[in-house]
Amino acid sequence: MERFIYDQLGIFFVYSFIGWLVGTVLAAYRRHRFIDVGFLYGPYCPSYGICGVLFAVLLHDLKGQWFFLFLGGAIIVFMVVYLTGFLLQQIFHHKWWDCSHKKFQFGSYVHMPYTILWGLMAVISIEFIEPLLLGVLHWIPMSIREIILIILLIIMGIDLLGTLTGILSTRSRVKKGIVKDVSENMQKTADRLGMKISEWTLKHFVSAYPHLDKKEILDTPRPKKNVIFAKGCSFYKLVWLFFIGAFLGDIVETIFCYMTTGTLMSRSSVVYGPFSIVWGIGCAVLTLLLYQYRDRSDRFIFMFGTLVGGAYEYACSVFTEIVFGTVFWDYSHLPFNLGGRINLLFCFFWGIVAVVWIKMIYPVLSSWIEKITYKKGVIMTWCFVVFMTFNILMSGLALSRYSQRQNGLKAQNSVERYIDQQFPDQRMEMIYPNAKFPVKR
Repeated sequence: MERFIYDQLGIFFVYSFIGWLVGTVLAAYRRHRFIDVGFLYGPYCPSYGICGVLFAVLLHDLKGQWFFLFLGGAIIVFMVVYLTGFLLQQIFHHKWWDCSHKKFQFGSYVHMPYTILWGLMAVISIEFIEPLLLGVLHWIPMSIREIILIILLIIMGIDLLGTLTGILSTRSRVKKGIVKDVSENMQKTADRLGMKISEWTLKHFVSAYPHLDKKEILDTPRPKKNVIFAKGCSFYKLVWLFFIGAFLGDIVETIFCYMTTGTLMSRSSVVYGPFSIVWGIGCAVLTLLLYQYRDRSDRFIFMFGTLVGGAYEYACSVFTEIVFGTVFWDYSHLPFNLGGRINLLFCFFWGIVAVVWIKMIYPVLSSWIEKITYKKGVIMTWCFVVFMTFNILMSGLALSRYSQRQNGLKAQNSVERYIDQQFPDQRMEMIYPNAKFPVKR
């Protein structure tokens, strides 16, 4: 596992640098001068590194299957670009790039022709670049590689902190209230420093993102609190939809399994309560992506849900197997499956769910959620977040020990002994009846 993590870190930094280099060269060619296209100050673009790691982790099993590599790569980049643009806009209340004036765009964040190019890059990456890159990384002694990667991680962390500090100072201009207890001379020094940081930050971001305007960055007002709780597609709305989707998904799966197999079994993802995390995240993500397209045709939403839902289920399967060493579902006995992780029938099911969810269920749930008073809704939301965070943490520990026990590993400390006592094999088998643990040799 340790070697796997360092391999992914190496891929992350190499792809981050290559992405920055290519983007800078292309920008310089178009504008005839040097343009630093990076979000951070250093010579790297983490979004490219994230895509490289996701390619390596999620698409490795598809090596040799060029069509699915292409499709998976295109979907991965689509999701990364869309979510990055959405989150940046939610955090800074301004779009960092805008594709709304281009043809074949999605949500004004994604220019679809670029996803096709990235699909081709995924094929090239998995088939040719990754084996060569890992060969070079493995040629470097492990101790030296660890030191280099840790240093790079620290540098990027400092860079990120400095960038965020610059952004905050740009937005606030070092507000007087923060340093009201400092002497007047210290205040003037802080103001001058804040102005320098602001100017440096503005110059960096405006050169990297021509769509941004200095005045707009400084003057963009923070949105006022909604009188209506969770209005639109907000953070609070998505949290509530996650919980409702997780609960309903668990119930639907339980009923479906009972009707098809005659066996009543748990379909929960966590140790406390009937919640399916896969369905919860799926409902929240589908809502986020399809909210502004909720009035489009059923055919459009069905196709979108089929592709994104299938890719999402595949990613969940890979993630749980890597992190927990657990296989929660296996479709290898069904026709038209891909590595046993997904199959065509259930991909179509995701498409149907997308249509039913966004056209029928979401409008009703949304109106109910918005009827909750603002103060009560905020308190309940954060209680939900704390509860589910604890629930997921305990579930991860319980699954980890469950997997270790299957391979004969005894508890090594008081925490592991407590987990073994609270979540013995019998209880875990009831919660996760279909879990499979590959035996380590």
